[in-house]
Amino acid sequence: QELLVESGGGSVEGGGSLTLSCVDIQSRFSLCGMGWYRQAPGKERVLVSWTPKYTEDIYLEAVKGRFTISRDNTKNVVYLQMNNLKAEDTAVYYCGACKQGNLPNYWGQGTQVTVSS
Repeated sequence: QELLVESGGGSVEGGGSLTLSCVDIQSRFSLCGMGWYRQAPGKERVLVSWTPKYTEDIYLEAVKGRFTISRDNTKNVVYLQMNNLKAEDTAVYYCGACKQGNLPNYWGQGTQVTVSS
């Protein structure tokens, strides 16, 4: 049973924008950090942005100034606003919740983002 459901992926031209959403379906993660990872073909899954419960948000250096993470605790949703998208942002984006160590304990199914140059 899915606990995290992502949406908002798609295909855009370079310079375009997309907003990803991740819903905590069962409202299980209100006390946890949540965020986004991405995995490009043939590459490892990497952290894009994370919003911890009590500390500052974290961003991959390559997306700083272009991506913004936010969280609506009333709706149990975490968003990733992606502006000025580049071809190198093309990947499957995964929502995660509740880190233990370096990786989240819970994952969504992923949503594809494709940016054409």
